[in-house]
Amino acid sequence: MKNKAVLEFADVKLMAAAAEAEALKNNWAVTIAIVDDGGHLLSLQRLDGAAPLSAHIAPAKAHTAALGRRESKVYEDMINQGRASFLSAPAVEAMLEGGVPVMKDGQCLGAVGVSGVKSSEDAQIARAGIAAIGL
Repeated sequence: MKNKAVLEFADVKLMAAAAEAEALKNNWAVTIAIVDDGGHLLSLQRLDGAAPLSAHIAPAKAHTAALGRRESKVYEDMINQGRASFLSAPAVEAMLEGGVPVMKDGQCLGAVGVSGVKSSEDAQIARAGIAAIGL
């Protein structure tokens, strides 16, 4: 039997605060979602000025990254390279850049998903959140 680290609420708060700080530093109005390894929502922050739709997209990006154990951009790239059939994959909701898994010792602990600015900037915010817990 293997042991696996899990995200604690203190970790979630640190990631959320760091992601928010990165967004505010750049004047980006975004929604930030954090999920556990099963894609279940642990935190959702819709910053002032963020589009209402971003509150649906950010959790979906995080869900996709957590279940796939890889950045959501991987799926976007697959589709853009012609693998359109991947659009029919079950339980994969947002195949857009901006969902980043939280990985430790080869295990996925959860993911951060961000929506509201350019996809690469969404991913930048997600990574800043994850870096706050030393991963």
